[in-house]
Amino acid sequence: MQPVIELVGLSVRFGKREILKDLSVAFAGRTIGLLGPNGAGKSTLIHTLLGFCPVTTGTARIFGHDIRREMNQIRSLVGYMPENDSFIANMNGVSFVRMMGELSGLTPEAALERAHEVLFYVGLGEARYRQVGTYSLGMKQLAKLAQALVHGPRLLILDEPTNGLDPAARQRMVRLIREMKDSGEMHLLLCSHLLRDVEDTCEEVLILKEGRVVHYSNLEEERRANKHFVEIETAGNDAGLAEELSGLGCKCTATGAGRFRMIVPEGFELREIYRVAAARDLQLRRLSHRRDTLEDIFLKAMEVERGGL
Repeated sequence: MQPVIELVGLSVRFGKREILKDLSVAFAGRTIGLLGPNGAGKSTLIHTLLGFCPVTTGTARIFGHDIRREMNQIRSLVGYMPENDSFIANMNGVSFVRMMGELSGLTPEAALERAHEVLFYVGLGEARYRQVGTYSLGMKQLAKLAQALVHGPRLLILDEPTNGLDPAARQRMVRLIREMKDSGEMHLLLCSHLLRDVEDTCEEVLILKEGRVVHYSNLEEERRANKHFVEIETAGNDAGLAEELSGLGCKCTATGAGRFRMIVPEGFELREIYRVAAARDLQLRRLSHRRDTLEDIFLKAMEVERGGL
């Protein structure tokens, strides 16, 4: 299967500062999450894929098209919803989206027809003749989404699509992203500080820190193969408890007075924990059983980078 996005030793330098450092990874999933702390290089990577930032070394390919040689073809295949507003305030919604459609290569007639369609699709049909400058924050986000969709791209890049939205507007945006994913008509690259948005919508995730890849995974595979975590809280003499549970195949560490966290092997029966506690006349006050979340994966990636591994 041809990768949607392929990074091949990609580096970008601004003056003496190297922003992206030898990125090499390929994505083939329907939805890709791009994560990282502030200053990690996420926006620079997006702008490089769109041809806004010159490549220093290496390259990237989108649907097999090289960003160093075939940017015109790439721009016809990609829709971009920027983080920051980029409107002509006194234009109405349909005129703005129509103009963006024409800039993406549509004829004026096709751009006008598509502008009406996508504005209704995102929920701005009733407001399409209002000036964009009068839109609320949530409406402006939807207008940015509409202009990114107007020319029917194969890849949609969303930069902080839920930024600043109230809970209801955020839920609506996430629902639209899921609908686009499930339609099978396009691929999505989602950049967000909200891990929950990425976890709810993405199949693959790339985590950057200081311009380097610190983690890449297929979330669907990781969810299936993920290790089980158990957290317990005890009352009584728990000396030696961690060692005894480790002897049963668990990786057990104390996290505080009477608190333990374990990674349990596949097929492990939780009743074994109760058996050990009963044999020690130890009270179990709490036991929670869960799997790794995207937040766990993200925090581990940050810790690994700090540790220099």
